[in-house]
Amino acid sequence: MARSASLVRKGLTEAEVQRALGDLDEHCPLDPAVKAALRLSDVLVAPGATIDESLAAELRQHYDDTQILELGAALAVGSGWQRMIEAFGIRPDSWVGPSQTPGVAAGS
Repeated sequence: MARSASLVRKGLTEAEVQRALGDLDEHCPLDPAVKAALRLSDVLVAPGATIDESLAAELRQHYDDTQILELGAALAVGSGWQRMIEAFGIRPDSWVGPSQTPGVAAGS
């Protein structure tokens, strides 16, 4: 699964991005709550993926139900935003073009 399209566009391979972000396993130095949130993010952006009991239990170790809902909502907005800017051809890490939105005809 691609974790960072913008880093790949800048010349990194998906393997290099994966190495930089880590495998989120027991050797990963990130806080366990952060790893759980990143695992949730991976599931929410994968087409057809579902949250299994293992991930649900891991999330509940670090977050209450309201926090899980808020985290999921924030991740959904971020993912949707990313899909929208890619659909319009906007590349925020390098785009400095005119005020017209790329991919939208003038007067639309």
